[in-house]
Amino acid sequence: MASILRRAWRRVEKRVRLTANAAQADSFLISYPKSGRTWFRYVLSHYLATIARVPETIDLHNMFSIVPNFDLDPVRGMPGYRFREAKDAIPTILVSHLDYRASLFLRRPVIMMVRDPRDVIVSAYFHATRHKHRFAGTLTEFIRDRDQGMPKMIDYLNGWAAGLSNRAHFVLSYEGLSADTDGRTEAVLEFLRCPVDRTALRAAVEAGRFEAMQDRERVEGIPAHDYDRNDVESLRMRRGKAGGFRDYLDEAQVAEVERLCAADLTVAAKRLVGHTGLNV
Repeated sequence: MASILRRAWRRVEKRVRLTANAAQADSFLISYPKSGRTWFRYVLSHYLATIARVPETIDLHNMFSIVPNFDLDPVRGMPGYRFREAKDAIPTILVSHLDYRASLFLRRPVIMMVRDPRDVIVSAYFHATRHKHRFAGTLTEFIRDRDQGMPKMIDYLNGWAAGLSNRAHFVLSYEGLSADTDGRTEAVLEFLRCPVDRTALRAAVEAGRFEAMQDRERVEGIPAHDYDRNDVESLRMRRGKAGGFRDYLDEAQVAEVERLCAADLTVAAKRLVGHTGLNV
């Protein structure tokens, strides 16, 4: 009984701490896993560090101290955030993959990052099989998997599509960011009411080029992740190609992903996914 009470108390304490941090956030950056947030976080943190005159070079480790996760991890989460008292220079942007809960995210504005589900499911499959080693089946089996495949993604998108309806939000698609990184990042900065310095923005975008980030990941790795950085399919910066699903999914698999989206996404979630160019 005592251990049950301790676990229950820890859950309550964690929820209280998360809510307190949410109350101090200027905005949330939300995405389903494998939607490109590592890339965008790097560009955003590089830009913010420049305008705030942060002296050290930004890398895949210290970027979390500028744009932290919405969790209690001592390095990547809010305990490692260094700019709580410097809101005039750096807005507090908390990053999360968590499902939508109004009581947790309060009424804070949201940058919602979305990516074509066909690309996401391929990237998620390699993440689960080559990076995390938590799935051993085929790609077709992964698509249908309740806990990691399309059903999980669809539930997530449905929840957040409903949650966005009653708060200020900006939808950022991976496809739009790939086509016009400068323009879409500038639009996010304007949404955040953050000053736009185009010289700093150009430098941040250049630093976030896919090839440069992939090379950096091979050298630095991602904090708290142990994986084979010589295996390109296990990298976070795996390919960076919009529409790359065509190199991995056959016609039947594409049709299955599109069928599940058409059948199970809500109308609001279909509009959200429509920003990626997929209309179902």
